[in-house]
Amino acid sequence: MKVNFLYFSWIREILGKREETIDIPSSIKTVMQLLDWQRNRGNDYAIVFEKRRSEVRIAIDLQHVKNDTHLKNPKEIAFFPPVTGG
Repeated sequence: MKVNFLYFSWIREILGKREETIDIPSSIKTVMQLLDWQRNRGNDYAIVFEKRRSEVRIAIDLQHVKNDTHLKNPKEIAFFPPVTGG
């Protein structure tokens, strides 16, 4: 399934791109599986999705989701750090 990935903040800086369209393997059913798959796409992806995985937040089609959420034909998945305030 083809999905548009959006990257924000330090994730965008490390990967060197703000978005990309990816064909996700049909074997990936959950957000956690997607994060594991992203981690294996190369060194920069490993930095973001392995070393900082607990810091990455996900939104699917503009809805914040948890790592156990099932992927149901998403059109857009956004990856961003947690929002902090003061």
